[in-house]
Amino acid sequence: MTPGLAGLLAYLALQLGIGAWVSRRIRDEADYLLAGRSLGYTLATFSIFATWFGSETVVGSAGNAFRDGVSLASAEPFGYGLCLILMGFLFAGPLWRRRLTTLADLFRQRYSVGVERLAAVILIPGSILWAAAQIRGFGYVLSTVTDSIPIDVAIAIAAGFTMLYTVFGGLLADAMTDVIQGVMLAVGLVVVLVGVLLQVHNDGGVAATLAQVGPVSLVPPGTSLLALAEEWAIPVCGSVIATELVGRIIATKTPNVARRSSWMAGTMYIAIGIIPLVIGLLGQRVVPGLAEPEQVIPAVAHALLPTVFFAIFAGALVSAILSTVDSTLLVASGLLSHNLLVPAFRVTNERTKVRLARAGVLAFGVLAYVQAVRADGVFELVEEASAFGSGGVLVTVCFALFTKVGGPMAATGTLLCGLAAYLLATATGFAYPFLLSLAVSLASYLLVAPMERVAGRMRRA
Repeated sequence: MTPGLAGLLAYLALQLGIGAWVSRRIRDEADYLLAGRSLGYTLATFSIFATWFGSETVVGSAGNAFRDGVSLASAEPFGYGLCLILMGFLFAGPLWRRRLTTLADLFRQRYSVGVERLAAVILIPGSILWAAAQIRGFGYVLSTVTDSIPIDVAIAIAAGFTMLYTVFGGLLADAMTDVIQGVMLAVGLVVVLVGVLLQVHNDGGVAATLAQVGPVSLVPPGTSLLALAEEWAIPVCGSVIATELVGRIIATKTPNVARRSSWMAGTMYIAIGIIPLVIGLLGQRVVPGLAEPEQVIPAVAHALLPTVFFAIFAGALVSAILSTVDSTLLVASGLLSHNLLVPAFRVTNERTKVRLARAGVLAFGVLAYVQAVRADGVFELVEEASAFGSGGVLVTVCFALFTKVGGPMAATGTLLCGLAAYLLATATGFAYPFLLSLAVSLASYLLVAPMERVAGRMRRA
């Protein structure tokens, strides 16, 4: 066993121990899924940041920069950072005041039980896809640390550990470790960046290196405005009401904590998220000929850092991934147990509710592993997770929170039409499936809502 692997295993054992210790404090569903609604500024800010700052930010965006260069054709990290800031300004307060357990609860409160269940079914696949992205990123790190484990085996090990970690502690364990994880990852990325800059300085300087890597451009030649709009709409509009983000928001103590923590987390995300882009771009000189671009961050760290520091960095990177995958599995499990199974079987015992939620974590972890093995890459999984059904969800949530327009028929039609438009556009190869889904969703709501109002008046008459 290499020292790097030994250090990483020790770090993982510590994470698992924290989860097992926190599990003794979990008494009901709210403790497990929402940390008892107890998150203050520090825990909330770092928890939101760590949830967003997962493998797509470190592994996916760096891999894209390594392979394709840097341009506005990729919205990471700015799009997802703006998404957090938008959540704070627009959605955090109204969502917190609803006292939700999951985002699907909003659809029950505002529309009907049927709409709630439909929303839960539509929201779950996106969380599974996002979990798959994190598991694949975890596998890349593990494969780089050991050198002897094939990537598929590494992904399987990553899936097993993430399921075990999530089953134990729930959101509270995740939130308690997020502060240390976030600081360690930020420091680790800065250290790796310094190492890269020193390396390229010795090789002729940063300016000379930038002239040989890339491309670096504002807008790549041949990129249309619609293509840019699609690329930016997915993270900003497709993720602003993502169930994982909403889960963190409604777990805070007050609406002020919810709002301000989102702003601070978004600012941190953009500032720190630039570093993987730079490392990925300059990594073309540090680790040339890398077979798998999405391994560039761990490969560069492995090449430049002493063994002990690389083990610490790998542990910080894995812990950031764990923070994200923990959230995705918890959210998917909460939608299944809280919004579908508990009301269907009329479960009232809190311990039984927690058991159902934990069982859901295991089931969805297996599905995420299967998707992680079959996927082409981390970033593609995240974009699919952000876009899947989210056009209809965003439109319906906006009308639910800020207007009294529309009822169950409008919500149902919007959710189904938005999802159908996205799936059809994707299947036929249409270039802008998310923009189409968003437009169809808005048109559906605006068309059905007046008809529903007229029908309601006729019934009352």
